[in-house]
Amino acid sequence: MLRQASAAGRYYPASKEKIRSVITPMEVKGIAKERYLGAVMPHAGYPYSGGVAMAVASRLDLPEIAIILGPSHTGIGAEYAIMASGIWQTPMGEVEIDSPLAHSIMKYCRHIKADPSAHQYEHSIEVQIPILQYFKPDIKIVPITVSFGKSETLADIGYGIASALRETGREAIIIASSDMTHYESQSDAHLKDSLALDAIIKLDAAEMLERIQQNHITMCGYAPVAAMLTAVKEMGAKRARVVAYQTSGDVTHHLDQVVGYAGLVVEQTEESPQVALARAAVETFVREKKVITPSAEISAELSGEAGVFVSLKKLGELRGCIGTFEAHFDNIADEIVSNAVSSAARDPRFEPVAEWELPLLSYSVDVLTPPQPVEDTNSLDAKKYGVIVESGHLRGLLLPDLEGVDTPSEQISICRQKAGITADAPVKLYRFEVKRYH
Repeated sequence: MLRQASAAGRYYPASKEKIRSVITPMEVKGIAKERYLGAVMPHAGYPYSGGVAMAVASRLDLPEIAIILGPSHTGIGAEYAIMASGIWQTPMGEVEIDSPLAHSIMKYCRHIKADPSAHQYEHSIEVQIPILQYFKPDIKIVPITVSFGKSETLADIGYGIASALRETGREAIIIASSDMTHYESQSDAHLKDSLALDAIIKLDAAEMLERIQQNHITMCGYAPVAAMLTAVKEMGAKRARVVAYQTSGDVTHHLDQVVGYAGLVVEQTEESPQVALARAAVETFVREKKVITPSAEISAELSGEAGVFVSLKKLGELRGCIGTFEAHFDNIADEIVSNAVSSAARDPRFEPVAEWELPLLSYSVDVLTPPQPVEDTNSLDAKKYGVIVESGHLRGLLLPDLEGVDTPSEQISICRQKAGITADAPVKLYRFEVKRYH
């Protein structure tokens, strides 16, 4: 069976050349591609949400198959409908449905029915396919529409998908297609979307569904996301990460009624104890205005004394960075907590972090070795060593291995600027190493 494109010319361009001309500038270059178990991608028109979808797809080392779960906007066909065989056609070419995997999913999930009619005019899955074809022209798909339903039903769908992947031994990414808050003000969308995203990054489908109901969050694809979260947790996922977020208002500049768009990837690696502690410190302080006290039983990784820097990034852009050259506390745990709170609330370059920003933050914790004096730049290496430049009571510090800083001379120049040390003032140089935790 051939499923012809129905959204081409409306949600995205109707020709291959025009699709490429629209999405090529949105590709995020220079980042490592990784295998992820799952992802969330928005499905509005490419001018509005295409940048967010491309921010996700640019990071994906795509496997052979993408299982794409999308909500049903049309109400046509079965509540939970799979197209189990055939070809999907887009202006980018034809995409084969992986029939063996589709039939295995139906075997393990009694709720899912084979029903091509549910897919005929539905755009939520279709708009993802040209983007996936752009990066992997021979990709196969398993398309499933997932309507609103009880949490138990959505969990069963997730378990069924995970069981089918185990049975077949196929490697696939599970993509949930969803936009976020619909037609509310920019500020309300930020707040409501942050509540849903906070649950999603914790892979907590039940919490996400409860928050959506309690806060009237108009997230159209919450059912596909809930099913995806159950599946990836069953497959060993540890956390999700927001890689892009914006609203239609960021494009149109009309902020009274916006639609939110979020892009996430699901990872199999856990946060390090250092980063988990920094995140907990920031989130507790921003939400409750309290500084947490690390457990009385501090692990070996968090004991000992050292200088620590905590850096916050919001969707890849620096959002705060505060640290200590030398230890101010008798353990690394307290050092992390203090500097994490300061990075979020006291970095003079930025406004304090707002609660709605929390799900969008990523954290980096650098634990410093004691500084060693050096005679000249021959003993420095911009990738390996951080630098401290000292002149009288003025001191400037720069961490190692920073993007765009490639030489010791650049490090020293930046340190002088940060500390207010003139270019001709004599200085003492120190180097240190860091252990960086992401």
